[in-house]
Amino acid sequence: MLNFLTGLDKDLHKALLIQLRNLWTHTSTAIEGNTLTLGETAFVLEEGLTISGKPLKDHEEVVGHARAIDLVYDLIQKETVFTEKELFSLHKAVQTKEVIDVYKPIGGWKREPNSTVAVVDEKQVVFEYGPPADIPLLMGNWFELYHGVDQSSKPNDRQQALMAYVKLHISFVRIHPFFDGNGRLARLIANIPVLKSGLPPIIIPRKLRKQYIDALSAYHFLAGQIKAGDALLPDPEALQPFITFCEQAWRESLDLVEEIQQKQRTRQQ
Repeated sequence: MLNFLTGLDKDLHKALLIQLRNLWTHTSTAIEGNTLTLGETAFVLEEGLTISGKPLKDHEEVVGHARAIDLVYDLIQKETVFTEKELFSLHKAVQTKEVIDVYKPIGGWKREPNSTVAVVDEKQVVFEYGPPADIPLLMGNWFELYHGVDQSSKPNDRQQALMAYVKLHISFVRIHPFFDGNGRLARLIANIPVLKSGLPPIIIPRKLRKQYIDALSAYHFLAGQIKAGDALLPDPEALQPFITFCEQAWRESLDLVEEIQQKQRTRQQ
């Protein structure tokens, strides 16, 4: 299903997967505050060594995220049906904390409310995510959305893949079903239909972190807190700024693919 790898020599095939893994891991963890650079992330993943002066937590996060990417590829290649079980496995991969807290389960729905402070139109607001008691029902609805967009995906259809990513990403973040790791998971699982379409993942560049948070915050503020029985995406037209943002962000991974494919074409001349 990973059509963007088709026709590549083994070394270029491997190189492209490594480049995407390093970039995806670096950017997604950096958005959440990880201090490792792209070069340091690549070094940790490829050499298995630590960077002097950098927190152990940052090293564990990138290793966990890279492992989660492998799990995503494995799901796609084995054509595994994506269910709660697979989602919990991904959460365990990205959550590397060793502290066991009954109120902060790893591989289980959150048990306490969570919220975030955002700035919308220069006004600070507190946005609350889905209530803990409503998470099982809300995530049941989210899985229905996931399987709907997944089953309707067409090979190499960029617009359809983009819309699938946007809908799954923004609705998952709005629910926020886990105590932590929701952003990294959203950026992983929303890419499953994209990859199944034969296209490279949409990767949010670190340099666009503020625009990314602003686009999410604007939609969430407009839609309001989600509760059981509410529509996951109540105002489809309001998704347009996030659609535009994700389309722009996608350019980085698409360029990586084009560079490798150009090397392949040069070899065959």
